[in-house]
Amino acid sequence: MIELAQFQLDQVQTAQLDKLLLKSFGEVPPKTLEAKPIRLAIVGSSTLSHLSSSIRVGALRRGIWIEIYQAPYGSYLFELTAQNSDLKAFLPDAILISLDAPYITKEVKSDWDLSDLSTNLDKTLSHLKQCWLHANSICGHVIQQTFLPVFPSVFGQNEHRLPGSKAGFLTTLNARIRHEADTGNIDLLTIDSLALEIGVPNLYSPLFWHTGKQEIKPTAAPIYGDFLGRLLAAKQGLSAKCLVLDLDNTLWGGVIGDDGIDNIALGLGSPDGEAHLGLQQYAAEMAGRGVLLAICSKNNEKTALAAFDEHPEMLLRREDISSFRINWRDKVENISQIAEELNIGLNSLVFVDDNPYERELVRKYLPMVSVPELPDEPALFAKTIADAGYFEGIHFSTEDRNRTNLYKADRQRARSKEALLDMTDYLQSLQMVMNYNYLDQRNRKRVVQLINKTNQFNLTTRRYNDNDISKIENSPDVFGLHFRLQDRFGDNGLISVVICRKNTPDTATIDTWLMSCRVANRKLEEAILDALVLEAKRQGIDTYIGEYHPTKANDVVENHYLRLGFDNLLKSENGSSQWQYKINRHTQKNSLITIAKS
Repeated sequence: MIELAQFQLDQVQTAQLDKLLLKSFGEVPPKTLEAKPIRLAIVGSSTLSHLSSSIRVGALRRGIWIEIYQAPYGSYLFELTAQNSDLKAFLPDAILISLDAPYITKEVKSDWDLSDLSTNLDKTLSHLKQCWLHANSICGHVIQQTFLPVFPSVFGQNEHRLPGSKAGFLTTLNARIRHEADTGNIDLLTIDSLALEIGVPNLYSPLFWHTGKQEIKPTAAPIYGDFLGRLLAAKQGLSAKCLVLDLDNTLWGGVIGDDGIDNIALGLGSPDGEAHLGLQQYAAEMAGRGVLLAICSKNNEKTALAAFDEHPEMLLRREDISSFRINWRDKVENISQIAEELNIGLNSLVFVDDNPYERELVRKYLPMVSVPELPDEPALFAKTIADAGYFEGIHFSTEDRNRTNLYKADRQRARSKEALLDMTDYLQSLQMVMNYNYLDQRNRKRVVQLINKTNQFNLTTRRYNDNDISKIENSPDVFGLHFRLQDRFGDNGLISVVICRKNTPDTATIDTWLMSCRVANRKLEEAILDALVLEAKRQGIDTYIGEYHPTKANDVVENHYLRLGFDNLLKSENGSSQWQYKINRHTQKNSLITIAKS
């Protein structure tokens, strides 16, 4: 079913697939479908029922199974504010607020002056912020849909100079929403930017608005569903992490082994060379926002690498690339090795290759890897990748900005490790320092990001959003710690989160214990336990209770508590287990890492 969702489907095909899904599985998917379940509530001021099929299919395309509650037409305010509304009874994981442009501009008058405009913008924004406040009290993920620019110009190219212009009002309102959303823990579904990309007529038709109050016309529903699916996936940490690039006729024009470094098409001065340079510019910008870059090419390694080192128009350099696989082996094997080297799942990779044979081979044998169907024209490569939405982002952190350097340092650590036969000697040589402190607002975005994307080294895989973490930070009965790691190769950033809930004044359950897999096998678990014991003594806790709940990805930590010396309390048939650790029996576990409370 997920494979069917990967195809570009029209409105009829999308509805047919959705009908098949519901007939086969009902509201709850089987575990074999491997899709993350999310309960989405949609409230709005126009007809939205025709979008449900496309939202479910668009989300499934991103690995999410959506159960939808749609509020009755125009009842959004009641649903958000009433004490016993059906929306609140639904217990949503996310709420989408979808207000239409005619509704939000119904008070806008053509004879307004600038004062009227300012007053009514403030009034409208205040209303939206009240909606956000109520929605945030129901669940932690609130999505505000921006307003579609559906109104024709009444003043021409300088529409912004007419205070009473509905089109101008929406432009200003959308800009202000973007600013306020950044400070209000709100994610945006920016259909105004989508309209700018594909054209308003491809989303909106006056005919469907006047006959059925459908602001998004039915034929545009699949585009809308995919657009929303990207956002939901990004919030769950399901966006791609690595862009894997071919070389010949992809990053440059021509075949470097045949044409030579001086004759490949790359750079300013020729349309073909500028087109390939455009893809490199896009890749460099993606690296700047935290996407890893890898090279997978059938080539002579020395010849291909010379382009990175010597070609004057080559924008990407060796230091920009986190993994190289340049050889004559098949690309399925090479891509698998890239994922293994970077310690990320194959479903985190996007493979870009001009050769349809290579694309089809990877799709067949590595169906979890995303493979865009590139057009023949290289000038469209970057747009094709961007339009697919593989790398949708929500929050941007310091770790994102430095991710390439972090993985580069990991390669240096790996080379250093190969030079030392004894693992203890190697770890000692890293000169590791681990700093920890309580969860706080300054690190909240990175903490939430790590909680929602960490799957392998995650004992319970409980997911928390910004609102949840804010409550934990201020709760007297819960304490959370974040851990950062430095070594002689550099700063690894924030790499672990532990959240503990006090059952009694002297007993605490470890609700969440997760760690970035990039720093696995460094004895960090022992150092973190030593820090937890220090915190227990500080808070008068004499017993920790640890929990393990198995998933398809976290079997690597099945024996985590056993290795640390916890006593087993129980183990259920499904593999879940509970463990106990007495503080008065603790002996220091770690001798390789310097621990400091920052």
